Amino acid sequence: MKIGVLTVALANMPLSDACKFLAEQGVQAVEIGCGGFPGKAHCDPAVLLNDDAKLEEFKQAIYGNGLIISALSCHANMIHPNKEKAKQFEADFDQAILLAEKLGIDTINTFSGCPGDCPQSQHPNWVTCPWPEDFLEVLDYQWNDVLIPFWKEKVKYCRAHGVTKIAFEMHPGFCVYNPETLLKLRRAVGPEIGANFDPSHLIWQGIDPIAAIKEIGKEGAMFHFHAKDTKLDQYNIAVNGVLDTKHYSDELNRSWIFRSVGYGNDLAFWKDISSALRLIGYDHVMSIEHEDSLMSQKEGLLTAINTLKQTVIQESNTGMWWA
Repeated sequence: MKIGVLTVALANMPLSDACKFLAEQGVQAVEIGCGGFPGKAHCDPAVLLNDDAKLEEFKQAIYGNGLIISALSCHANMIHPNKEKAKQFEADFDQAILLAEKLGIDTINTFSGCPGDCPQSQHPNWVTCPWPEDFLEVLDYQWNDVLIPFWKEKVKYCRAHGVTKIAFEMHPGFCVYNPETLLKLRRAVGPEIGANFDPSHLIWQGIDPIAAIKEIGKEGAMFHFHAKDTKLDQYNIAVNGVLDTKHYSDELNRSWIFRSVGYGNDLAFWKDISSALRLIGYDHVMSIEHEDSLMSQKEGLLTAINTLKQTVIQESNTGMWWA
C-alpha cells in the first residue's frame, strides 16, 4: 500500500507546492478534490477539460513530483431535495467523471446523498430509528423512489466514461452510512458501488473498523481508504451518548472529535487496520484526510504521515517463505 493525502488540507498552497511538500515527506499519492464539498482549489474540471496547457500543468505538478492520483473526490448530495442544489452537485460530479476519463482514473469518491421525506421537501432527512412508523415510510421513499433509481442511471454514465469504482464514504447524514447500507445499495445497483472506507465516521457509531473492513472485503467492495481518526470522550458519552449535534469547534463538550491518525487510537489499532486491508487484498492507497481541529494543517498532516509510516504494509507479500 501507499501513503496518500487528500490535498484539500493544503488548499492554501498552489498544487505544485503542495505536491512538492508532500513528496518531500515521503507521501506517494494524492487524492484531489474537484467539486462538491471538497471544493476546486486544486482542480477545476471545467478549466482542465477545456485548456490543454492547464491540464499539462496540473499533471506536471503531480507526476513531476513522483506522485500518483489515488482518486478524484467530489463528495456531494446529488439527491438533495432542493433541486437547484442537487443540480449543481450533479453537474460537479459529471465534470469530475469526464476529467477522470481524460486522466485515466477509474475511481471517484463521493457520498450516496440523502433526499428529504417527500418530493416537496427542501432539506435532507436522515432517518435513525424505525418508530414511529412514519420513518419507515420515509426510508421506503428515499431508497426505492430516489436513491436506487438515481444511482442506477448514474452508474451507466460512469461506466460509459471508464469510471468503474464509485467509492462512497459511509457518512452519517446520508443514506449510506455503514457497511449494511453500502452493501444494500451495491446489491441493488451493481458492482460499481463500493467503499471509500473512512474509519473516523464508523468509530463513533460503535462500529469496529476491522470487522467492517472484512465484511466489505468479502464483497470485493473496498475501493479506496481514508486515513482519519476519531477520539471518543467517554465522560461526555456517559452523559449524552454518541449522537452529537454540537459544532465541531466545541471540542471540550462534544462526545467525539476528529483527530489526526494516531491521536484517536494507538499504533496497534492502525497496525490492525493495515493488516486487515492486506487480508482482504486491498493494495492501493491509505489517503490522509486531515480534519483535526486541535492541530495546524501541516502539523496534523506530518503527524498522520509519520504514524502511517510505522503502520502501512508497503511491500508485496512474498508468501510463507519460512514454511
